[in-house]
Amino acid sequence: MNEELKQIIEKVQALYFKYGIKSVTMDDVARELGMSKKTLYQYVSDKNDLVQKVVTFVMERDHCEFDNIFEKNGNAIEELIEMTLYINKIMKNHNPSTIYDLKKYYPNLYKVMMEKRRDKMFQHTINNLKKGKEQGIYRTEIKEDIIAKYTTILTFQTFENDTLDMNEFTSPDFFNEVFSYHIRGIANAKGLEILEHNLNKITENK
Repeated sequence: MNEELKQIIEKVQALYFKYGIKSVTMDDVARELGMSKKTLYQYVSDKNDLVQKVVTFVMERDHCEFDNIFEKNGNAIEELIEMTLYINKIMKNHNPSTIYDLKKYYPNLYKVMMEKRRDKMFQHTINNLKKGKEQGIYRTEIKEDIIAKYTTILTFQTFENDTLDMNEFTSPDFFNEVFSYHIRGIANAKGLEILEHNLNKITENK
């Protein structure tokens, strides 16, 4: 992706995240970018193509960020804290109407996006569990495959829940309780010491 197209995609992404996809027309996009629709169509063929490029850009950016987190040399628990804080940041900027529009008007694209996100999260969770075992901070008897599947399912169901509103879901208290609940189920005594030492990072994220 060249720099000009990247800048266009970033600005359109901001529009979609703020107003949703359905209500943002190509005229709105051209006006926001300060260019004619004729010029805009030199970069994308139509709105479907534009939405496809925006979704692909967001997925690749998020996956790259997750990869960077997991490539660091920290311990497995600190790694999970960074990953969950990043997800929390994404959710704070989340507009439910954007996901609703994507799911309703671009179902195939939505399906691909969710499948890739689930696969990525599952693999990262597996790798984190193995890393924690190797570092001697997770219980050796836990079964990575089962925990990773359960965590992935639970996370995506939470995203689409009707019980919590977004402020509750992204609050430090909610994050603290759920994260601690998860770590206490997989960590040994050494891991729990690391957890207690790092819980302040959650409080600082208020």
